[in-house]
Amino acid sequence: MQKAKINIAIDGYSSCGKGTLARYLATQLGYQFIDSGAMYRAVTYYALLKKCHPENEAEVLSLLDQIDLSFEKNQATDRFDIVLNGENIEGKIRNLEVAKWVSPVARISGVRSFLVKQQQSIAAQKGVVMDGRDIGTVVLADAELKIFMTARPEIRAQRRLKELVDSGMEVTFEAVLQNLNERDLIDSTRADSPLLLTEAYHLLDNSDLSVAEQNTLAMTWVKEALQKLPG
Repeated sequence: MQKAKINIAIDGYSSCGKGTLARYLATQLGYQFIDSGAMYRAVTYYALLKKCHPENEAEVLSLLDQIDLSFEKNQATDRFDIVLNGENIEGKIRNLEVAKWVSPVARISGVRSFLVKQQQSIAAQKGVVMDGRDIGTVVLADAELKIFMTARPEIRAQRRLKELVDSGMEVTFEAVLQNLNERDLIDSTRADSPLLLTEAYHLLDNSDLSVAEQNTLAMTWVKEALQKLPG
């Protein structure tokens, strides 16, 4: 008999390691990992590619019917990469220019509706780990496990700086920290589906945790959620 599966929602601030934890849990459980943030970055990237200002809602919305998103398994990294209109753009959406504009794009209600429908369709059969800002409150409101991740801003900025520098980009700590603070403010105060910590979440502050300690704690919560399934 096939084991019953749950959906896992991971929300939280930028550069808290949501994707790292989500990928770990998906791998351990044999679930599908969906990087919702990559979907918003893809829309932002496409808007910039088409010379559309990301804060011009009408222009951004006019592009949506030109956008087809999917995920494909990257055999080299064993991760799922975002694919836009048949092109793997994973390496093109992780720079500061896209990061600068992704929150303004993500707060456009029409964009959110467009992507939420796709995300909910993917998760309908269960066995999904999805990370983002409003996964547990909106996209997968009925998820059996909800985790909210946070860490001190300076620690998050240092982690993000290392990622960017390791990928060959020249950027300062101050610029990264400013970008994170701006995104935190926008994500937490937007009118449509803001980043919100509720009592339904397990709070995971990994400021002083190793990745192994973080993973162990999260797996404890997974096991508890699985044990609550009927039958």
